[in-house]
Amino acid sequence: MTDLATYSGLFAAAFFAATLLPAQSEAVLVGLILAERQPLLALLAVATFGNVLGSVANWLIGRFIEHFRHRRWFPVSENSLLRAEAWYRRYGLWSLLLAWMPVIGDPITMIAGVLRTPFPVFLALVTIAKLGRYLVLAAITLGLM
Repeated sequence: MTDLATYSGLFAAAFFAATLLPAQSEAVLVGLILAERQPLLALLAVATFGNVLGSVANWLIGRFIEHFRHRRWFPVSENSLLRAEAWYRRYGLWSLLLAWMPVIGDPITMIAGVLRTPFPVFLALVTIAKLGRYLVLAAITLGLM
């Protein structure tokens, strides 16, 4: 497999794993780390960039889907949305450090968009969370933890 295909596949897996679509980037990253064909830092950079960009897509969806909140076809009930907003308001910006977590991470990034979290703050906290998760995963894979 060429480096371009490897990095593209890792990027795609990381991007889709950060959206509401079901995907798994950790297995791809671990496999590539164990294969030892690409530099570790390059793999971590590509995975982090793809995963953060997927979260940015969630933020953008949240930011602009608000205009359709009261339409019949809107995918989330008003009560569910109000509960999510209350949770985010209660725990604040720091909850974005949980953006790496399965199940809850993707909705947190979308609610951040709905509630108009400033983009630079969003980007910084999500990048810390996503990079931290991949660093821990790489350390475990390499037997450093």
